[in-house]
Amino acid sequence: MMSTISKYIVGEFFKVFLVALTVLTLFVLLFGVAREALLQGLGPVQVARLIPYVLPQALQLTIPGTTLFATCSIYGRLAASNEIVALKSLGISPLSVLRPMLCVVFLMSMGCVVLNDIATSWGRSGVQRVIIESVEEIAYGMLRTKRSYSTSRFAITVKNVEGTTLILPTVTFQGSGDKPSVTITAQKASLQTSLEEGTLKIQFHDGIVEVGNTVKAHFPGVEEYIVPLSDASRKGGRAMNPSGIPLSELSRAYAEQTTQLDEMQQQQAAEAAYGMMTGNFSALSNESWQKSHREMTSAQGRLHRLSVEKHRRWSDGLVCLCFAMVGAPMAIRLRNADLLKSFFACFMPILIAYYPLLAISLDRTKAGEWPASAMWLANGMLVLWGLWLTRRVMRY
Repeated sequence: MMSTISKYIVGEFFKVFLVALTVLTLFVLLFGVAREALLQGLGPVQVARLIPYVLPQALQLTIPGTTLFATCSIYGRLAASNEIVALKSLGISPLSVLRPMLCVVFLMSMGCVVLNDIATSWGRSGVQRVIIESVEEIAYGMLRTKRSYSTSRFAITVKNVEGTTLILPTVTFQGSGDKPSVTITAQKASLQTSLEEGTLKIQFHDGIVEVGNTVKAHFPGVEEYIVPLSDASRKGGRAMNPSGIPLSELSRAYAEQTTQLDEMQQQQAAEAAYGMMTGNFSALSNESWQKSHREMTSAQGRLHRLSVEKHRRWSDGLVCLCFAMVGAPMAIRLRNADLLKSFFACFMPILIAYYPLLAISLDRTKAGEWPASAMWLANGMLVLWGLWLTRRVMRY
């Protein structure tokens, strides 16, 4: 008998889950791709190339919610039709009714851990690669529509675009460190991408170069300026973030960062000892020392983020199980056949309590104020809540 009940529960769960997941994922996918297309000025070809990389990120958002939705649907209907009461009258514990669904969701949660890893590493890097490789098309598209294109490293404004020719362009390259900014104004210019070299070549015709506020020179003929694609793209420079590292490589990245931080601390300690031994105390407060201190602070922050990342991905994956542990007993207690009422009765407390706690935990752990294991606080709250609800159902 229990085999029949288990098959029925699992079958109904997947019916509701797959339908809801398909609809919601399509909505999120279309919204995500459309948003990226608007922000980056992508064409139809680039949008089509983005879809496989955005899909894991869309599923990452939709699977937990659809799991809760399907759980509330099944157990709300079972309780409303008094089937749970009937099973208890036969001496069958409600826990036996919950067990098959929890086992299935646990396996799904383990799959979600893998999916989250794919979304944060392969998916994001894929989106970044598509956008970087499409810099030329994106830049021309935005220059035709908005007459401007900018990244964190340079900006282009034009009067008009005729084919592939920029009319009266003004290009400003941001300075870094001691290097001043460079502004080039020309009669016309053109863009050309080299994927093999990873560069964007800008050809200027008959223009003026301004370096900072001091140097200004005119050049006739053609001048070329080479920009790395990572600087020319709005998605450049994000691949090295801890969130872009695969889960299998996080331990190695953490060990490397720890070694690097130890070396920096030893070097700084040696410099401090040398300064005190020679009486050169001013060396401990000069610009070089302050730069070294900033680099060490940045390295410590990266180490904290690396330690948090593994806990974050596992907790994000296992949240499906936590949602199911809350949704099933809550739906049984509500005994309401109205799916939306059961779902929102479970989701609103999660929205009010779970997500704010998750955001606070992520912020504090990344800052190093809380241990990395604090990423499990929000999940732990749901587990305790689910166990309390299950206990009430057992007595019900």
